[in-house]
Amino acid sequence: MDKRKVIYYTDELNDEFSVAQITPRKIDGSYKYIHTSPFKRLTHFFWYRIVATPCAFLYTKVVFGHTAVGKEKLKKYEKIGYFIYGNHTQIIGDAFIPSMLNFPKENYVIVHPNNVSMPFLGRVTPSMGALPIPDGMDGYKNFLNAIETRIKQNHAVVIYPEAHIWPYYTGIRPFKDTSFSYPVKLGRPVFCFTNTYQKPAFGKEPKIVTYIDGPFFPDSSLPFREQKKQLRDQVYNAMCRRAESSTEVCINYIKEEKDNG
Repeated sequence: MDKRKVIYYTDELNDEFSVAQITPRKIDGSYKYIHTSPFKRLTHFFWYRIVATPCAFLYTKVVFGHTAVGKEKLKKYEKIGYFIYGNHTQIIGDAFIPSMLNFPKENYVIVHPNNVSMPFLGRVTPSMGALPIPDGMDGYKNFLNAIETRIKQNHAVVIYPEAHIWPYYTGIRPFKDTSFSYPVKLGRPVFCFTNTYQKPAFGKEPKIVTYIDGPFFPDSSLPFREQKKQLRDQVYNAMCRRAESSTEVCINYIKEEKDNG
């Protein structure tokens, strides 16, 4: 008898299965993404290098026996900024896994405002590289400037295009091409990583094997919209192929048809 947990969903694009209940703060034009003071630089180094990086290594290795395939693809681009897209299947792991792929490069992760709204961690996550999505147009200028700044500083910007967390999901949900406007505008390479779930060597948690693909480049001969779609399709298709490598299903996701009656 299959005793795996079952989750029913109706909308692959919008259903959210994170258990966190957080009231998000408002991210408007007053939110400061880039800090240049010596104190802020020091706190960034402390939280990012002294705290988060060792925690990421221990968490991913001890809990999931994490390994990555294809890190050499990122190594070739360690001296320039790029964008990297991944599937969104871990509440904590998705914050840690990117730094295990391209260390010692710094990653800045585009996140929901929830990630900077928690009582204590909300004040720390920006120092760890969180870039919260603004609520309205008045905040987008600063948001886009932060992305461009981090890319020009030769860091990586990490994006989870599925947007919503589906824990341990072994497929790839359809996602929009909206976030692919950033690499098109800046003309930077795109990579993707796909977390797959395998039988563990020991313990109950599955082993996570991450596959890295790319680089993909925007085709400047195409109109802007088509460049976005082209990049989105390349990333989506690569992730779908890699997702087929999962052999361990921890949660059964079953689509429930909407009642239109």
